[in-house]
Amino acid sequence: MLSFSQIAWLPLCAGVTGVGLVLSFLLLRRKGAAAGLRGAAWSLLPMAAYLTGALPALWQAGTAVAGFLTGLVFNPMVWAGVAVTGVSVLLFLVSGVLRRRTLSRAAAATAAPGAPAAVAGPGSAPGVTAGPSAKTQPLPQRRPQAGAKPGAQGGAKKAAPATDDDFSDIEAILKRRGIG
Repeated sequence: MLSFSQIAWLPLCAGVTGVGLVLSFLLLRRKGAAAGLRGAAWSLLPMAAYLTGALPALWQAGTAVAGFLTGLVFNPMVWAGVAVTGVSVLLFLVSGVLRRRTLSRAAAATAAPGAPAAVAGPGSAPGVTAGPSAKTQPLPQRRPQAGAKPGAQGGAKKAAPATDDDFSDIEAILKRRGIG
């Protein structure tokens, strides 16, 4: 492999810049000034890197990146580490799903069958209880609209009776409050 000092950098950078400027001129003629100027800007970078003395640093950075990538691609220990990382991420995801299921089942089991299952928290509706000792405020009653029949609110039909215990609890709370 070549070392930095074995390469004739001035002719190489001048040649790359010259070829780039010729291609930039062709771009200028075919695609317009914006494309030609952008090509000229890219073409001048190799010569600027040589003249500023940035080439040794760029060489070291390039060899470090190339060494890292070849060590990553061709090393079986690295691929084993990638596989172990994937298994770890998968286990975290599965444990999160199982934990969420367990918590929801535990919350459903601790709720009494006849008690409301709603828990008051920030932003919850007024009148919903947080437990047996929580005080509730009655919700305001809806006033019928002018010309509406008593008992008919907005023309909505009564919902079919719910078969699930959770929905029957909610329906009982709503009926007690005079809603629906």
